[in-house]
Amino acid sequence: MAKGKTAKEAGPRPAPGQAPKATGSRAAILIGIAGAIVVSGVLALLLWPQPKSEFVAQAGTEPGLIARIESLYNDIYVYKRANGNYVLSFGAERLRYTESVVNPDDELDLPVYYTQSMTVGLAYAPALEDAAIIGLGGGRTAWYHHKSVPDLRFTAVELDPSVAQVAEQFFKVEPEKNFDLEIIDGRVWLTKSDQAFDLILIDAYRGPFVPFHLLTTEFYQEVAGHLKPGGVAVQNVEPSTMLFDSAVATIGAAFDNLDFYRGNGNIVIVAYDGPKRDPEELKRIAAERQAEYGFRYDLTEIVSRGYQPDVDATAEPLTDDFAPVEYLKAIDRHNRKQT
Repeated sequence: MAKGKTAKEAGPRPAPGQAPKATGSRAAILIGIAGAIVVSGVLALLLWPQPKSEFVAQAGTEPGLIARIESLYNDIYVYKRANGNYVLSFGAERLRYTESVVNPDDELDLPVYYTQSMTVGLAYAPALEDAAIIGLGGGRTAWYHHKSVPDLRFTAVELDPSVAQVAEQFFKVEPEKNFDLEIIDGRVWLTKSDQAFDLILIDAYRGPFVPFHLLTTEFYQEVAGHLKPGGVAVQNVEPSTMLFDSAVATIGAAFDNLDFYRGNGNIVIVAYDGPKRDPEELKRIAAERQAEYGFRYDLTEIVSRGYQPDVDATAEPLTDDFAPVEYLKAIDRHNRKQT
């Protein structure tokens, strides 16, 4: 797949919000300044102290609705299905997006198919010592990794404190030995941390899109810079919007290799540097780790879900100095579908 320069080829990574050096044209300088202002403004908002949200009981207002929480970032809804599972949704009015489905009686159950595919990183990681996820949601993916590999030091990073409140109160996901929870924007957390990881998972979607500062080449260069040698990033990608091709190009601009896995409506991308992974070697490692840890979802089956989706090789990577207006188009397209 054609791609732009990797982080290594591009030289030192710019800090979040820092535009590339001007080429000498006034337009390039203005674009760079505008990009810096936009990203700096976003990060300033994310760093602003947030008040603790209050849970609002909603019994009887909607079938199955047991809680509604209004936070600075989301309208959060918790439903209980007839089968006992909880559903965590974000949105407003009738435009609500399912973020997580949780079985409260089984902490290793992953009812949503793509979250099972995200465990493929357990076969790619050079070791199972340090891992992190950006985007907690209902905590299923994070908790599965933590409970399946008890010695894995796992950090979950979530922007919205109310989401973490819901995960603790309803889904029993809370800090404990080898499981840390950071309430901070994922990109800000990366820039502040000097820790390196075997595995970084990214699942920060809000409905049909990702906050733009978490979908730029500079962000993924930051992710790559926090991986140990041989480490991998695992990203959940929504393929139904017009941003899919640009997302692939953006991730590919920061890493040497991208492998794709089926997610039953979503696509899971594994990004890494170095030589291309040999499928037979991956199967061997998966079998060894499956035998050692007894994963609920057989790792040897997960690695068999690899495939190559149709990707527009001419798509341009997104950068900090290009705030992608395609987000608005993607949302508008989604809203038209709803009506």
